[in-house]
Amino acid sequence: LHLCHHNLESIQTNNYNSDKARHKLLAEVCYAAKHEGESLRGQHGQHHTDGSGPTICTVLARSFADIGDIVRGRDLYLGNKGEKKKRDELQQNLKDIFANIYKDVTRGNNVALQERYKKDEEDKNYYQLREDWWTANRETVWKAITCDAGQNAQYFRQTCGGDNESLSHASHKCRCKNKSFTEETDQVPTYFDYVPQYLR
Repeated sequence: LHLCHHNLESIQTNNYNSDKARHKLLAEVCYAAKHEGESLRGQHGQHHTDGSGPTICTVLARSFADIGDIVRGRDLYLGNKGEKKKRDELQQNLKDIFANIYKDVTRGNNVALQERYKKDEEDKNYYQLREDWWTANRETVWKAITCDAGQNAQYFRQTCGGDNESLSHASHKCRCKNKSFTEETDQVPTYFDYVPQYLR
């Protein structure tokens, strides 16, 4: 995942103001996800030429989950000392960015959000805000990471559809389609980002 978080490490937090922080962060995360997806597609094509092993959608889903862990401050991978230093810098950058987003969403008389993020203000890790940001933006990040997945790239299991519908495969660029299969939906076909990292 080095390619992905390298872009995130280089975010200049001093260029963030609270009004633009959440939009700039989404652009940076999507840019990193798109390049991660391109890199993984190239590597996957070299190593799985006979159709064996995980599908490209599964590989992308795991990397997508790693991006979610990084954004939410849950990344457990320590790596070597050099990687740990970079990850610590990345987490500090993200804390600074989320501090600006926190200022934006809690300013004024928004008592409900001030109460919701009260613990974030106290511990300065902004875990609840980061979780909410990921929930609000995961579909956009999924579209970015699957941008070059291939027209017929299909997720390994049927996860598209609602509770009262029959499930179908995400079969076009690893994305779910509507009932008539004419348009993409906003549904992300994976929940790997909600599975603890050590179990993936």
